[in-house]
Amino acid sequence: MQKNLIAFDMDGVLVDVSGSYRDTVRRTAQLFLQGAYAWENLPAPLFSLTDLSRVKQSGGLNNDWDLTYFVLKLLFSGIDCPDFPDEKDAWQTYRKAIARCDVSVLLPLLTSSNSPLTSVLEKSGKVDHPFINKMHTGDVGSGNIIKQIFQEVYLGRELFESTYGTPAQKHLDAGYITREKLMVDKSFIAELARDNILALATGRPRAEADYALDFFGLREYFTSIYTLDECLMEEEKIRGAKGLFVSLSKPDPWMLDAIAAEHAPHVLQSYYVGDMPDDMLAAKNSSAGFKGIGLLCAAPDKAYLKKELMRCGADYIIEGHQEICKIAGNPS
Repeated sequence: MQKNLIAFDMDGVLVDVSGSYRDTVRRTAQLFLQGAYAWENLPAPLFSLTDLSRVKQSGGLNNDWDLTYFVLKLLFSGIDCPDFPDEKDAWQTYRKAIARCDVSVLLPLLTSSNSPLTSVLEKSGKVDHPFINKMHTGDVGSGNIIKQIFQEVYLGRELFESTYGTPAQKHLDAGYITREKLMVDKSFIAELARDNILALATGRPRAEADYALDFFGLREYFTSIYTLDECLMEEEKIRGAKGLFVSLSKPDPWMLDAIAAEHAPHVLQSYYVGDMPDDMLAAKNSSAGFKGIGLLCAAPDKAYLKKELMRCGADYIIEGHQEICKIAGNPS
């Protein structure tokens, strides 16, 4: 029997991450600046979640490691960072370099505007910075200071150290992952799964997607689960077979097309529920003909997000999850 296929993004769609991933971005930026000249004078938090959301919605920032990296480049766009040492230990390089940076120039920017990140983005575009690039090289434990601070904050000291086998350096408290909340009634997902095929296409790493699925008891309802890990594995296959370096994370439709291939020919119509412009682009560019459903309920600025989702090809815009039933059919 044919059914509709409904794929979901996770963050901002199934799980409220305003206090976890999004706030982790802000806390990571604050911790990264510690040790610079005049860092104590900067506001806390550095910027609003609305400002951060607008940067995220600018596109090409599929995961929040990349978002944090980009935010720091925006913040450092006006900072004169002297030549930094290249020590064998990346943390020594970071600590010596950050001590030479004067961040007092950030104070007027952060206190005179409600949207300092957006202002820099609109003025300067996709900025670059050699010091921030250096601090985003490699992985946790092999030089990526920005990603490590992020993971320390998100996971918390205990889970971070058990996951990566390296001591936490900046955040020694509980992880922001414990702040996450389910955005939709579990009973609604269960009903939706009775008459539809449900799948997950998220930019989260597999371990962090698994954590949320198990913590909220949602795993049984999703027949296909695609994460950042699956994208990276497929990228490695293409690199090995063809020598090509590609990115299959959203807005690339690879996850959606892979999900559709698993369930053909048992699908009537395919839908993708997301809260970011890149989600709508992935649906629009899918060879499987996904219809993009843009969800507004988690957005700090719904009018702005609605405009961006429509610009990127959303077929439907909804305020809440129940409206999915009107589009894909009511669960029995």
